[in-house]
Amino acid sequence: MQLLIIRHGESEADILNVHEGRADFPLTPRGHRQAEAMAAYVAGHYRVARIYHSTLTRARQTAEHLAEAARCPLIPCDELMEFNNGLLAGLSREEADEKYPEVPDLPLDQAMYGMESKLAFRERAERALARILEETGEDETVAVVSHGGMINQLCHAFLRLPIADGCVFATGDTGVHVWFVRGEKRVILTANRTEHADHL
Repeated sequence: MQLLIIRHGESEADILNVHEGRADFPLTPRGHRQAEAMAAYVAGHYRVARIYHSTLTRARQTAEHLAEAARCPLIPCDELMEFNNGLLAGLSREEADEKYPEVPDLPLDQAMYGMESKLAFRERAERALARILEETGEDETVAVVSHGGMINQLCHAFLRLPIADGCVFATGDTGVHVWFVRGEKRVILTANRTEHADHL
């Protein structure tokens, strides 16, 4: 099977420079163009059976562009939502730093300011990935449209990496990662392809 792991396009929060997370901002006009370009690229290179997507607006809108181009169904999945950043959602970075300063060396199973813990975030990614792998046939290709933080967690889960390893897997706007699975074999074929939208 193949998994296409895709980040949403540019959102209004990117323009406003605020903490996004669970704040539910839509795509910008540029974000829609990025999503259209990604959809054309994916539909032209892969036969996608279905699209799992985060239920936050920016991811849903991105997934809708892909569904239209690839002519396949959408499957909303709450567990693919971005990190729950609690009270920081929607705040400017300056206001968040003032009101809710970062707490260093917090245990992995604990959180502050209404956030989810790092452990809970990773466990959510594990559940989402396990569901997708279970529901995908050996010869199928499915797409997963989510967020930068969640995609980073999915990468860690896919590679069976520890939570606190310090590795970060970056994903640009509408970046596409291609993963291959055959039994216990897991292969990253490409990572963070964005050339479809680099000119936008």
